[in-house]
Amino acid sequence: MKRFSSHGTGAFAREDFAALGDGVVFEAGVLVFHPENIELGDNVYVGHNAILKGYYRNRMTVGRDTWIGQQCFFHAAGGLTIGAGVGIGPGVRIITSTHQDPGWERPIMDGAIEFAPVRIGDGSDLGVGCTILPGVSIGRGVQVGAGAVVAEDLPDYAVAAGVPARVLRSRKPAEARHA
Repeated sequence: MKRFSSHGTGAFAREDFAALGDGVVFEAGVLVFHPENIELGDNVYVGHNAILKGYYRNRMTVGRDTWIGQQCFFHAAGGLTIGAGVGIGPGVRIITSTHQDPGWERPIMDGAIEFAPVRIGDGSDLGVGCTILPGVSIGRGVQVGAGAVVAEDLPDYAVAAGVPARVLRSRKPAEARHA
């Protein structure tokens, strides 16, 4: 029988972080795990009941002027880089690991864990309740629709939505796309 252990309470002190910029706001109920591997830039806002789940290895880096909505869950075991000026809606989930399939005769939880980094480009906006899966890179200025599940990379300035997320159009004017 497997035995599980606690990852702790998620309580933290500002001095526990690898780096913490000026003007960072943590609303009530925020939980942080492994803050020694988390870097937050200047003027980052972290909404009520968000969970920043660092890991004993790899980094979570959040750029300046980024807004993280209420009840977000960020899992940084595989590494997570969020650019500057990013808007992240309430309830967004970012995952950086998954279990390999151990074969039909064994539970999936018995599979080895695979880690894959996630990168979110500067100026992007992640809609309410979207999910970003392991290994995904989201370009600069990307808009992801509410509830989307992003399983593949998205290019700069894309507008994407759906399950799985698909690029619907570009945010750049046509003349800028051809320059």
